[in-house]
Amino acid sequence: MLYAPRIVVRCAVQALQRKKMAQNILPVSFSDVEAAAKRLQGKAFKTPVLTSATFDKQTNARVFFKCENFQRTGSFKFRGACNALMQLSEREKQRGVLTFSSGNHAQAIALAGKLLGIPATVVMPSDAPKVKQEATHGYGAEIILYDRSEVVREEFTARIAQERNLTIVPPYDDARVIAGQGTAASELIAEIGELDLLLVCCGGGGLLSGCAIAAKTLSPNCKVIGVEPEQADDAARSFRTKTLQTVTNPDTIADGARTPSLGKLTFPLVLHYADDIVTVSEEAIRQTNVF
Repeated sequence: MLYAPRIVVRCAVQALQRKKMAQNILPVSFSDVEAAAKRLQGKAFKTPVLTSATFDKQTNARVFFKCENFQRTGSFKFRGACNALMQLSEREKQRGVLTFSSGNHAQAIALAGKLLGIPATVVMPSDAPKVKQEATHGYGAEIILYDRSEVVREEFTARIAQERNLTIVPPYDDARVIAGQGTAASELIAEIGELDLLLVCCGGGGLLSGCAIAAKTLSPNCKVIGVEPEQADDAARSFRTKTLQTVTNPDTIADGARTPSLGKLTFPLVLHYADDIVTVSEEAIRQTNVF
């Protein structure tokens, strides 16, 4: 597609303005994503990008799937977890780390800790999928269960961390985690080229933030859209009102998106880099899983 010179210049100016503002204000920049990519070489997998002629026909578009289900531990979470643990001080590594997660970040921290020789403890809700609990334990982490209807996990985790002198590595609201997640998008664009649209699932906003940073840097004209369950629409409401919204124990099949809100770091990043956040119904999620 060809653009008039005036439009090209305006897009370039906007990109420069965005970069300058990010450097001055925001907690994560593209240089952090680049550093994470170098750090993760030989640790995280370069996941495949697949296509579907059937899906392209249905959507009347050329669609690329970045298959993070083929990442270590089965999700993108390993990128952020490993990037965070690799940057700990030697004393922090010796003492060990603590996190809270319903499963994907739990497994990521557990495996990253095993590979790096760092003891890992994970606070998990008692109703977390058994397969994720077993996988987390299998990677060598200690699991502490709690009742999500009675306990605020962040407060519970903070108390344990103080008692045991452990370093907390949260699942999304951490600059090192965000930068690591952004490597998924930087890999995708490096392989495919510039994109018109990037759809990113959203829970606490770590993946959305990191990928939006990468996309807006490498493919400035790309629109970045976050996607979350209707039953857990705190991010969509936050994006529209520009005020942080919360949700309590949302009833959604997407257990990884049951986060109470965007984080102190991810919220401003999402506002700055994302173009929109949309929601999907539980029925649509079920149909997609079947498809």
